[in-house]
Amino acid sequence: MNANLQELYDLGTKLFEDGKLNEAEPVLAEVIRINPRYADVQNKLGIIANLRGDLRKAAEHFEKALELNPRYTEVSLNLAITYNDLGEFKKAQDVFTMAAQIARPDPDALDPFIAGKLANEHFKIGNLYLEFNMNDEAIDEYKKAVKLHPKLADVHTKLGIALRNKGLIEEAIVHFVKAKVINPRYGPAWVQLGLSYYMEGLTGLAFEEWQKALENNPNLKEAENYLKLLKKEET
Repeated sequence: MNANLQELYDLGTKLFEDGKLNEAEPVLAEVIRINPRYADVQNKLGIIANLRGDLRKAAEHFEKALELNPRYTEVSLNLAITYNDLGEFKKAQDVFTMAAQIARPDPDALDPFIAGKLANEHFKIGNLYLEFNMNDEAIDEYKKAVKLHPKLADVHTKLGIALRNKGLIEEAIVHFVKAKVINPRYGPAWVQLGLSYYMEGLTGLAFEEWQKALENNPNLKEAENYLKLLKKEET
């Protein structure tokens, strides 16, 4: 690296790290113009483009960075997230899988930080499927998230909802209970467990779950509304 290029690289990196993205971008772009084979610079330019909402440009930078360094895990995650934001879920899934395999061949030994980020992306994709009532696909994504990070109460809760939508109420109850154990203050797990009991005709258990949910979180309107409806039925 010649002296001028090194100065530009150092300046662009410092500006980026200081959060001065508008100033950093032209400097980093000049580095790439002189020598496009800096994966970390391509990654930084991708992050800047993503933050500005130019997702297609961001993806191009991340793709170039990954071509230069296929083992650059941070870039893989950034690219997967960008694909997901673009609605290119199959591409996102492929990049997730590749990132996980490269990071650690043994999924049980996956770095916790990476596992958490991958799990979160599977969770977000699962939520999209659930929104469109594509329960089989949602279940698949949620199970992938749970496998990567089994201690996420919100994932277990959404998995339970998708399973219940398929009529698998007993299996759904297992995940709602797991969510409660993981985070006893996570109100939606109590609410959904109560709803599942109610659907099974176990109104006493349903009342108990909703009442406890409201005790733990007085602002949980959903639990309050279910309790009111249940009391009306009893009158």
